[in-house]
Amino acid sequence: MSTISLMREPKQRKLLFSAGLSWLFDAMDVGMLSFIVAKLAHDWSLNPQQVGLLTAINSIGMVFGAFFAGAFADRFGRRLVLLWTLIIFSVATGLSALAAGYTVLCILRFIAGFGLGGELPVASTLVSESVPAASRGRAVVLLESFWAGGWILSALISFFVIPRYGWQIAFAIGALPALYAIYLRRAIQDPPRFERQKVKRLSFSERLAGVWSKPHRRTTVMLWILWFTVVFSYYGMFLWLPSVMNHKGFSLVKSFEYVLIMTIAQLPGYFTAAYLIERVGRKFVLITYLVLTAVSAIWFGNAESAGSLIAAGICLSFFNLGAWGGMYAYTPELYPTSVRSTGVGMAASFGRVGGVIGPYLVGWMIGGSIGINHIFLMFFVTILIGAAAVLFLGKETKGLELTEELGTE
Repeated sequence: MSTISLMREPKQRKLLFSAGLSWLFDAMDVGMLSFIVAKLAHDWSLNPQQVGLLTAINSIGMVFGAFFAGAFADRFGRRLVLLWTLIIFSVATGLSALAAGYTVLCILRFIAGFGLGGELPVASTLVSESVPAASRGRAVVLLESFWAGGWILSALISFFVIPRYGWQIAFAIGALPALYAIYLRRAIQDPPRFERQKVKRLSFSERLAGVWSKPHRRTTVMLWILWFTVVFSYYGMFLWLPSVMNHKGFSLVKSFEYVLIMTIAQLPGYFTAAYLIERVGRKFVLITYLVLTAVSAIWFGNAESAGSLIAAGICLSFFNLGAWGGMYAYTPELYPTSVRSTGVGMAASFGRVGGVIGPYLVGWMIGGSIGINHIFLMFFVTILIGAAAVLFLGKETKGLELTEELGTE
């Protein structure tokens, strides 16, 4: 089924856009944080370690959100958990606008991160289970492409709103997705394959054991390595992009402008990955895009001129976000329905640990006067480790039907 024919199926189109908009709001929230911390560093006189902790605390919340939401979604349903995680992150983001101090803001960002971390793996599982095998990977990558839309929206808000009206307004805008949950409540339903599992639903301990059972152990190890390296590098690099540009001598406003240009490159990265993933397979897309992300990271870390920085940043956005799309498409296909959301949530949760370490480590390294080129060399090596895990431990799932029960392949 082509992308066009996929979009002509009314139910699938509605599901993709409904879940995609919730994904867009997630990205808008995460993206705005990268710009807000650059502004707060100036307004509140935060040192690099404090900036790193503020960005990391969001990912700490995502660690717990991904783990618990994944487990709850296999128990109570994908739809219900998706709605609650959307509400949690929206309300916490709106309250962040009222934060009068660093500690209060960190607490609210933890809560927002819990909702964000829970929503993403549940949404990808929901879409993966609702689309035929022939177009399943493409549909999930297209779902992921809404993330780029959210980052572009966050960059526009940050470029036009934050310098003029302050960071509080940006957080207030981030509360609006809570209203979308009212629509989402009626727009989506749990997939039929999940409904069929109701009479034989497993306990949490059974699902946990299933994820690490012999048929799935190799897959779980591969996914945990992949998610950790991708999330570590993504949040370590992208949450610091405005600050890194500022560190390289560009004004804060000019840094926002350059990052907006780089962010736009995420969209063709997703679309090319969506095109290729059903033609050449998940493994090829993931490995190729990850290797080219690593090369782009080295280039960005050593670039000095504005033109070179923008070109490297565009390549970094293009290939890194294409890899994200492939990863989200690939992960739900590797587990049976009875443990799928738990397996995806656990892999995402472990990955979010990398999202905690990455931004904080960058702040510590910058505070210790370690050069940007050395920081991006670290990301180069990390990303290659993730690509190697897929190459040697991963299996191809292109065109395969999703399994229902534990022990089935």
